[in-house]
Amino acid sequence: MLFAYDTEATLAFAAALVNTVEGASNSRHDELADIEALEQLLDENEYSGRRDRDDAELQEVRALRAEFRRFWEVDRDTAVGLVNTILSDSNALPQLARHGDWDWHLHATAPDAPLATRMRVEVAMAFIDVIRTDEFDRLRECAADDCAAVLVDLSRNRSKRYCDVGNCGNRMNVIAYRKRLAAD
Repeated sequence: MLFAYDTEATLAFAAALVNTVEGASNSRHDELADIEALEQLLDENEYSGRRDRDDAELQEVRALRAEFRRFWEVDRDTAVGLVNTILSDSNALPQLARHGDWDWHLHATAPDAPLATRMRVEVAMAFIDVIRTDEFDRLRECAADDCAAVLVDLSRNRSKRYCDVGNCGNRMNVIAYRKRLAAD
């Protein structure tokens, strides 16, 4: 394990949320179009705390996708500013928490804080670990020519090039294989 389990889970969640946008999603359509889709994403990622389950909450979470995407677009030093702004805006107060099947891990907002606020702060806290361990190069965009998804490479040898969204690795390998056959 490269990071603490809660950091890895939050990084995976951030990438999954970013990858719900049109063009990056498996369907190539917006996969966060309604409250049910948000609920499914939250359940799949074991998101705890308050859920209002209304359109305002959905729109706030949808807006986070562009904000989180910035972490894949900037360098490490610029990311520090993004993290600090999120933590300052949210009046984050790190504290240990344990709930469900999760052992002790960090939260920096109250469980009843709005969902989008909790998401922003948890993602910022995860990126603190990425920045402090100088592992920013593990944030990547999918190497497939026709994919706009992002990924977090948690492999030991830092070799992950393709996202898990659209089966890009297999697809690109088939394309390369067919090109080799055609060249022969």
